[in-house]
Amino acid sequence: MANLKDIRKRIGTIDSIRQVTRAMKLVAAAKLRRAQSNMELARPYANRINGVLKHLLPEINRSSHKLLSVRPLQNKAFVVLTSDRGLCGSFNTNILRRAHSIIDSSGKDHAKVICIGRKGYEYFSKRGYNVVEHYADFWNELQFSHASKMAQAISDRYLAGEFDDVRVIYNQFKNVAQQELVEFHYLPLVLEEDDEVITKDYLFEPSRDEVVKSLIPRHLNVQMWRFLLESNASEHAARMTSMEAATENAGELIDKLRLQYNKARQAAITTEILEVVSGAEALVE
Repeated sequence: MANLKDIRKRIGTIDSIRQVTRAMKLVAAAKLRRAQSNMELARPYANRINGVLKHLLPEINRSSHKLLSVRPLQNKAFVVLTSDRGLCGSFNTNILRRAHSIIDSSGKDHAKVICIGRKGYEYFSKRGYNVVEHYADFWNELQFSHASKMAQAISDRYLAGEFDDVRVIYNQFKNVAQQELVEFHYLPLVLEEDDEVITKDYLFEPSRDEVVKSLIPRHLNVQMWRFLLESNASEHAARMTSMEAATENAGELIDKLRLQYNKARQAAITTEILEVVSGAEALVE
């Protein structure tokens, strides 16, 4: 059985860790409130502009818009959003496992990876994937300009013919305890099987094609901004949940160690009493 000094030392160490995890939980909760508020403000506009474009797709000439033209599929690009730091439970593990599976199933040799977040870059670069671009160290100062820069870089590469299809894999925020892994078809913009097409007739000024031409870059920027906000809120939610669980586990472990300490202390006291009594009886004899 461990001596009393060792048990006290372990209790002190675990209590210090519990204080750290409790503080990290509070920090994550504060950041989550801000991130969730920004995400909820961006969602309606992002969904609306996406819906407007998909409503116009069946009635426009795709060949006149280079970012909409569907080319023979040779090379694919995958944009994977992760965090820069750990200590957020299975947040990074789940998305990296999902992205790994999707990329391998589509053909690793013809896939290019764009990593947003240090964890994704470390994962794919160590495994020999073709990482053509990566972004890190911006989450604490996340701004719309970051999304615009990323969207522009992806569009330039797409127009240059580096890849013919772009998918974004990210964590979509559902609630504090749950995030949903999403694969979004970023480029070219196409109608999915479950998309609802509105057949109402509208008048466009100056023209339908001009409206689409002006909406496409805005759509790409706004969608990338939404991806970043969703991933950021999901990261803080996952970290808050993880630190809460760690704090509770530390408390349970401290209770067990205190019980063990009390048992060891009682055993030591009993032993001392027996030694005193035995010594007194020896003197009497």
